[in-house]
Amino acid sequence: MQQVFAPWRMEWVERDGDESFDGCVFCEFPKRDDDRKHLIVARNDHAFVMLNNYPYNPGHVMVIPNEHERDYANLDEGTLLGHARLKQRTFDAMEVAFSPDGFNAGLNIGEGSGGSIDHLHTHVVPRWSGDTNFMPVISDTKVIVEGLEDSYGKLHAAFAEQEGATVPDAESAVSFDD
Repeated sequence: MQQVFAPWRMEWVERDGDESFDGCVFCEFPKRDDDRKHLIVARNDHAFVMLNNYPYNPGHVMVIPNEHERDYANLDEGTLLGHARLKQRTFDAMEVAFSPDGFNAGLNIGEGSGGSIDHLHTHVVPRWSGDTNFMPVISDTKVIVEGLEDSYGKLHAAFAEQEGATVPDAESAVSFDD
């Protein structure tokens, strides 16, 4: 029997009916007023950082260009630079928030990649020595040791400490001009 305790998922299960919409979640959520509710922790003019609803590890985020594009080669120069700069800031924020031993970062591009959303995004996953323990190896179960709200708070505070950060309030994403 596999059983993982994840009480923070109940909020997602019981979410309001107003969350339904046609189109792309990565295009829709940044337009809404409640960044924290939609797990958007930071943004610049070209991209935003959003916690993954199904994290591999605490702090697992996606850095997502604002432009709805599926092909990395089609991103314009401003979007490429803004996306890359926000990835740099994400690594810096994760160092402060979680003190990981390393990172996995990557894109799922194309139908065979396993990506479930047809909007380009880069996963950034903090890693610790020994974070792959007996649970996934023996029982095919991954234990996430921190809730999304706790991860959000740590990352929000770490982004807010960075040079050039604008923090409208605790419910809004940290913004950058670069």
